Amino acid sequence: MPKYVYDFIEGDRSRADLLGGKGANLAEMTRLGLPVPPGFTISTDACRAFLATGSPPDGLFREVHAHLREVEARLDRRLGDPHEPLLLAVRSGGRYSMPGMMETILDIGLNDTTVGGLAAHSGDERFAWDSYRRLIQMFGRTVHGIPAEEFELELEAVRATAGPGGPDAGQLRDLVDTYKKIFARHTGHDFPQAPHEQLFLAIRAVFESWHAERARIYRRQEHIPDDLGTAVNVMAMVFGNLGPDSGTGVAFTRDPATGAPGVYGDYLTDAQGEDVVAGIRNTIPLPELARIDPVSFRRLREIMATLERHYRDLCDIEFTIERGRLWMLQTRVGKRTAAAAFVIAAQLVDEGVITADEALTRVTGAQLAQLMFPAFDLTGAPEPLAVGVGASPGAAVGRVVFDSAAAVAAGEPVILVRRETNPDDLPGMIAAAGVLTSRGGKTSHAAVVARGMGRTCVCGAEAVRIDPQRGELAVGDRVVHAGDVISIDGTSGRIWLGEVPVQASPVARYLAGELSPQADPLVAAVHRLLGHADAVRKLGVRANADTPADARRARDLGAAGIGLCRTEHMFLGERRELVERLILADGPAEREAALAALLPLQRTDFVGLLAAMDGLPVTIRLLDPPLHEFLPPLVELTDRVARAEARGADPGRDATLLAAVRRMHETNPMLGLRGVRLGLVVPGLFAMQVRAVAEAAAERVRAGGDPRPEIMVPLVGDVRELAAVRAEAQSVLAGIDGVPEIPIGTMIEVPRAALTAGEIAAEARFFSFGTNDLTQTTWAFSRDDVEGSFFGAYLEQGIFPASPFERLDTAGVGRLIRLAVAEGRAARPDLTVGVCGEHGGDPDSVAFFAQAGLDYVSCSPYRVPIARLAAGRAAVDADTGTSDSR
Repeated sequence: MPKYVYDFIEGDRSRADLLGGKGANLAEMTRLGLPVPPGFTISTDACRAFLATGSPPDGLFREVHAHLREVEARLDRRLGDPHEPLLLAVRSGGRYSMPGMMETILDIGLNDTTVGGLAAHSGDERFAWDSYRRLIQMFGRTVHGIPAEEFELELEAVRATAGPGGPDAGQLRDLVDTYKKIFARHTGHDFPQAPHEQLFLAIRAVFESWHAERARIYRRQEHIPDDLGTAVNVMAMVFGNLGPDSGTGVAFTRDPATGAPGVYGDYLTDAQGEDVVAGIRNTIPLPELARIDPVSFRRLREIMATLERHYRDLCDIEFTIERGRLWMLQTRVGKRTAAAAFVIAAQLVDEGVITADEALTRVTGAQLAQLMFPAFDLTGAPEPLAVGVGASPGAAVGRVVFDSAAAVAAGEPVILVRRETNPDDLPGMIAAAGVLTSRGGKTSHAAVVARGMGRTCVCGAEAVRIDPQRGELAVGDRVVHAGDVISIDGTSGRIWLGEVPVQASPVARYLAGELSPQADPLVAAVHRLLGHADAVRKLGVRANADTPADARRARDLGAAGIGLCRTEHMFLGERRELVERLILADGPAEREAALAALLPLQRTDFVGLLAAMDGLPVTIRLLDPPLHEFLPPLVELTDRVARAEARGADPGRDATLLAAVRRMHETNPMLGLRGVRLGLVVPGLFAMQVRAVAEAAAERVRAGGDPRPEIMVPLVGDVRELAAVRAEAQSVLAGIDGVPEIPIGTMIEVPRAALTAGEIAAEARFFSFGTNDLTQTTWAFSRDDVEGSFFGAYLEQGIFPASPFERLDTAGVGRLIRLAVAEGRAARPDLTVGVCGEHGGDPDSVAFFAQAGLDYVSCSPYRVPIARLAAGRAAVDADTGTSDSR
């Protein structure tokens, strides 16, 4: 028979997968000789078996009985004894801490008989009846789902008529009778009087709480797998509600908000543990315990020091004092703010407790991201006007504008409000402090571009009705006009009318070079840990940047080059007319004239980029999107032409444009004439761009610079496509004097390219995985459509642990990447391999890329520090064999 139950003296903290975090730590404290009440843990194996079948596994309760008898023998008390009853606490405890998400039931074993024995043994009748009412309340809510409010209303009514010391024994006895009636009304039967029945029902309820809605939501948020299950800890009750010499509290060995050393926590006299968490009474600061019970306080400080030394980290401790005797009920490595995580990690290195490598494993890229973005000071903030999807973190305040031109012309902070954004909105997005859309999700155009620029963005605010023609947005009957001030929070998705004060991030100011590395303990800690990450990481970090300003910003933030320059962003604005000339060209002469007009503009673009990244690689992707994206939309042109004809007017150029748009229209343009296909079909297009790169590089060489451009061909699916473009490019390069060596490579962004990587490597000096399109084409997803249509349901049902556009799908897309890396390097051992999709800035994905043997990741400039930290962590994890990013 499998073993499902373990006494506290049998386990240790290394068995958290089996015993859950709480059970493993109770076992560890028992092994350390700390005062832990006797008890045992029912393993996660038992929970998983229960969840699979709906019934406890065979033999489980026989094991529970056997371990219960050992606890009874140790304490010389028995569950259900009418004279001196043993009472039990039943608590959940999964592998990862999920505070408040699952269930706890205290005082198991009380009934109409044992309550009298508890009163006699304790000498406190009031305490006994108070414990009995707590049991019925917790048991009713947890086991049978009786609304807690029904119990609370009755308790408040009794408290309202009680004296200064609270309800007396008689009032509590009457309250128990009332509670039992509530219980019977909801369940159809009396409150169970058999203590063992109470215990077994409580254990089932804790198992079932694993699938409670709040627990599922928390696991999704924290990326905790759904199949782990929870352990159940059964331990002898100790009582903090036995009078003024008793109490309960929570202690932290360091401040979990700032990381500062000291004594932090809360204490309540004459209380049980849930009283502290529930907030029904005002706690006192933990240092006050030194005055109330100096002996217990000194012992607690000793134990806190012991636990921090033993765990080598901030510890979160729950304790109870029962008539002057201190008991430890729980410890764990404590949760902390992002700021505290960095400060504590640096402190522990200084104290010689952990190494610098270990310190890197104590902080995450997600925490660094939190520290980089500004935040609102919500003290006194009004209720939000609406809530959307927090798509790009940060806090932004500005006047409402409804189009890109208004944002550019504003000359003051503005929020660009659109139903959805498109490439034409890019200038306005650059000019705006933040972007708000009523449509789209975290991978919509607005979200992706905003994150790339470090711009605050809230998407998918469906309650917001936008009327750009009238220059207003509305939520219900509240109307906001152009020029009104709003505030948007790109983390929570909240939107406020009016200005909410913003607090600057010192970490962002340090990374921008505005603050000294020693400005404060947090900045100093970030400086040290980022520096160590750079020293140990094997993975390079480049940036996705399309302008000299972005390139300089990326370099300041630690980027070692540009991994992706999207040249299509250089064809917007005033240059759109030149692209229209190219598309509308009637014959080779007009086409060559249009290309000749674009050439000097492209050359100037590349000169600026190469100067900003002098001495570092700059990977320039040739034009990727379909050409019709540079023309007005079909519906808009059709409307304009129809209105002109209805007036009897000549539609002029619009008619020519409409004919071109209709000619080029594709049902699915992202799988149509774009990327390498466009370069092969439109003569001279790629040659013009290659010439611009080469001439810009030659100009930089003549100026004494060290340009290192690389040319990347997009959307290659067959080696013959790349070979054709490469031959044309080499012909162009051969005709230009003073050009440094310019490697030619390709993006791997369709499955066929990954599956034929060995062939493609014969023509490519480097690969760069475009994981956005590779995810789309592997999954058969349209990124612009699927997130709003069914991703929410997939996340809810656990089909996705996270959006595959946010965190790389390592099983599918990742397998293609591993295959392409292996076959590409087998064909060309010196092949350089990187990634330039959105995943290049995601810490979990960066860890995978490091394991897969890539040379670098490329991400938006503002995510460069995050990628640097994640790459350092990945190197340490590889050396130590660990991979858990929590």
